[in-house]
Amino acid sequence: MQFSEQWLRSRVNPSLTTDELSYLLTMAGLEVEEVQQAAPAFSGVVIAEVKECEKHENADRLRVTKVDAGTGELIQIVCGAPNVAVGVKIPCALPGAVLPGDFKIKPTKMRGVESGGMLCSGKELGVPDEADGLLLLPADAPVGQSIRDYLGLDDALFTLKITPNRADCLSLRGIAREVAALTGAPLAPLAIDAVAPQCDDKRAIRIDAANACGRYIGRVIKGVNAAAATPEWMQRRLERSGLRPISAIVDITNYVLLEQGQPMHAFDLAKLDGGINVRFARDGEKLVCLNEKEVALTPELLVIADDSKPLAIAGIMGGLESGVTTATSDIFFESAFFNPDTIAGKARELGFGSDSSYRYERGVDFMLQQEAIERATVLTLEICGGEAGPLVETVAELPARNRVQVRTARVAKVLGVTLAAEQIAAIFTRLGFAFDAVEDGFVVEAPSFRYDIAIEEDLIEEIARVYGYDAIPSDAPRARLAMLPQPETLRPRSEVRRLLVGRDFQEIVSYAFVEEKWERDFAGNSDPVRLQNPIASQMSVMRSSLIGGLVDVLVGNLNRKHNRVRVFEIARVFLKQADGSVQQPERVAGLAYGSRVDEQWASKAERVDFYDAKADVEALLHPRVAEYRKGEHPAFHPGRCAEVVLDGAVVGHVGELHPRWVQAYGLNTAPVLFELAAEVVEQSRRVAVQPVSKFQPVRRDLALVVAEEVTLASLQQAMLAAAPEAVRELALFDVYRGKGVEEGKKSLALRIILQAQDRTLVDEEVEQGVAAMLAAAQACGAELRA
Repeated sequence: MQFSEQWLRSRVNPSLTTDELSYLLTMAGLEVEEVQQAAPAFSGVVIAEVKECEKHENADRLRVTKVDAGTGELIQIVCGAPNVAVGVKIPCALPGAVLPGDFKIKPTKMRGVESGGMLCSGKELGVPDEADGLLLLPADAPVGQSIRDYLGLDDALFTLKITPNRADCLSLRGIAREVAALTGAPLAPLAIDAVAPQCDDKRAIRIDAANACGRYIGRVIKGVNAAAATPEWMQRRLERSGLRPISAIVDITNYVLLEQGQPMHAFDLAKLDGGINVRFARDGEKLVCLNEKEVALTPELLVIADDSKPLAIAGIMGGLESGVTTATSDIFFESAFFNPDTIAGKARELGFGSDSSYRYERGVDFMLQQEAIERATVLTLEICGGEAGPLVETVAELPARNRVQVRTARVAKVLGVTLAAEQIAAIFTRLGFAFDAVEDGFVVEAPSFRYDIAIEEDLIEEIARVYGYDAIPSDAPRARLAMLPQPETLRPRSEVRRLLVGRDFQEIVSYAFVEEKWERDFAGNSDPVRLQNPIASQMSVMRSSLIGGLVDVLVGNLNRKHNRVRVFEIARVFLKQADGSVQQPERVAGLAYGSRVDEQWASKAERVDFYDAKADVEALLHPRVAEYRKGEHPAFHPGRCAEVVLDGAVVGHVGELHPRWVQAYGLNTAPVLFELAAEVVEQSRRVAVQPVSKFQPVRRDLALVVAEEVTLASLQQAMLAAAPEAVRELALFDVYRGKGVEEGKKSLALRIILQAQDRTLVDEEVEQGVAAMLAAAQACGAELRA
């Protein structure tokens, strides 16, 4: 919302500077985005009248003029503007004047003729003007007056960032009302008198869509001069509010929109067929709008129609066919209230909007329509002449105003400031709120222009705004702090992050809203949690896995020529249950791509593989040891994926990305990934202190031949179950297939370390322990390799 400070001060003029007014509005919630001057700085330019104008004797395009600039004598000035003529009034820069860009005016000779100044165009003064040549002023412009004073160029243009709940401030009337409430300065009333009918012409009005249009007022004005010039003061206010003057009737409707906040429209009466009907569009109807775009109307669009055709899309834009032109002699003014829910979103669906739709979809005062049409009528009769007919009004369903209670004790608790009931009552009075005092506070009925007052907190916010946010003391909160217990069995989240960063990973944060294709690809999820109002089409569902975000980050890095990527994320996923509820567990996921270590001279480049990711998982789960079983997962390679099992429960997966997705996402090689339940990663074992044994350890190696389908984990589990207490380690150090080993079998070389805490083990104890473990292995089908 852009407006002129001078226009505002004509309604309310607080004793504040421009900067102070800007700060006040911002602190009250009407953020001032920009304050700019109406014109750049210049001086020494006055209004002058051309008295004589002759051709320059040495130049075809120059004219020698004599002008009256109010100095008491005529001044000779050479001018090259094509529109200079006797009798016109124009800006004149006298010697000593300084124009924008620090351009100084002094007497000079032009082609041998003395010139004592400069006649100025709007461009040279930094003033908007479409004329080709000099800036022509009205005939009644006072000669000798400063052009800055005459055109009000010492004006500031405020641009406000109005939040959607404050539609009442999308007009000068609303902003003036707000400034008066904030400062206590008197608000100059704008007298809008009812216009007595001068003719009997009228049009019948019917509202078929009662829930969409609550009020519709129309008036016929006959015999207008639509080609009349818009007054300079109105053009100036429109331009300084960001609107371009078009024609007198259109300018009047735009002016009422800016001044009152009520959108209006004018129809050419001769182009209307019968009465006016507010209804929803019918299938097959079309309308060419004022922007010359043809719209195929749908039943969701509210239209203004006559007896034979649609005339306008209600609240958005009028039709070209029924629009006013300079040849129009009779007009029909409309002023209506449309339900915001009916208009909201329609402009975006159509691909174009208007100042009217911007206001209607946020909420227009439903008691403003009559004042607005009376104001437009008065301006039309003053500028274009004509005879006004009677007002025709039809009322349907108007919004109900709820009464909201606010408690003085609640105000003090929320704001941290104790305000007396008299202070709160004074604030409500300044805001124009009707209220009744009750025992513990007030019951308030907000005016029709305040749609945003619905609950107690809304009223508390209003009290805070008017009282002044900066007047509320910013006391630092004081409270007792206590160290929370940190269980030894719970690993802090920060430690998990440090561990992964220490293993050369970098943390990412990705959206929980993802593309539905990701869910099918990486989670095999055909029924994800869907968003009712997604912010974008490619972010329409909630993720059930973190893998999609990691792969997306990998693709983005590869597109930027990063050939080694190691990233992780700790975040929530969203799992739909059979009963429709949604669980939100946290996961820890990581991805590694490229070489195992960064390029360096000390080692050759080796690509990361399954065992690198497995090592990362083991580090995360340490000191607990997980079991790894062959697994299946939509995101992982069918033969290079393992389930991570702890205490008999699957807590995650680790492996290579599926070749299908490697190809689909244009990856040169497959990255390795893992995804684990965060609660498992954050669990740890209680620290158990025991002395380091001083006695010699004993090592025994076993080479066991087993069938290919026998896994190391199952073999180790059986052997450890039979192992004596002295066994400290059972680890694989070699796998062999080939000569000496039957086809379909493999040789596993295992290292057994035995060590006692209180003595040196004797051979008999060692052999008995190894024999027991060997027997357990043989029970699993293992044979001691010869």
